[in-house]
Amino acid sequence: MVTIPATTRVRMALVGCVALLGIVAFLVDSAIPAWAYPLFNTAAAAALIALALTAGSSAAAIGLTIGRRTIVAAAIGLASVAAVLAAAWALPHTREVFTSSPAARITSADLLWAVLIRVPFGTVLLEEVAFRGVLPALLGADGQRWRWRPMLGASVLFGLFHLFSALRLAQCDGLAVHSLFCPAGPVFGSAALILVATGLGIALCTVRHIGGGLLAPFAVHTAANSAGYLLAWTTPA
Repeated sequence: MVTIPATTRVRMALVGCVALLGIVAFLVDSAIPAWAYPLFNTAAAAALIALALTAGSSAAAIGLTIGRRTIVAAAIGLASVAAVLAAAWALPHTREVFTSSPAARITSADLLWAVLIRVPFGTVLLEEVAFRGVLPALLGADGQRWRWRPMLGASVLFGLFHLFSALRLAQCDGLAVHSLFCPAGPVFGSAALILVATGLGIALCTVRHIGGGLLAPFAVHTAANSAGYLLAWTTPA
């Protein structure tokens, strides 16, 4: 029986995870129907965790642990998101982002689908598991100490993960935040979206580090995306 060295297992798992995420990004953008999107991405998140655990990553390194510190960080993060979005809604210029979003014109059923299913299980779960959990762990994070190399590497990949949505940015979508980049056009708008996604990846890695687990960035990410739909839908034109 051939024994595969630990470093080789980690590298193989890393390549496998990046390849899987590339396939997921392509299929979600081109082939997966809306109703299957949460199921498909949840299955992909489970596969990523399995790859990382098989390669020797611990549950703590991935962020699959919950404690008081994680819950407190999630609560603080939620309060921060609420404060930022409340300020954005209060200012007339930024409020236009919500009123001009396609989400302002969806039905109540579509709103519930987006907020309760599509966002948490279709978007956030996979992205947090992949880019704040599995990839940092495979790049050398241990879940305890802050290390720039794993966090930057995972965040750059997070930015690139949005490549396909960035390329069709001119079409916009239901997220109010994407409307910020549409006026810049398909080239500069797409580049700006990828750079902003990379920066947000670093911010969410920071939340993950402070909280010591994936629950904290999951809560913050879900709240931010869901609030975009809610504010767009409830803000009068």
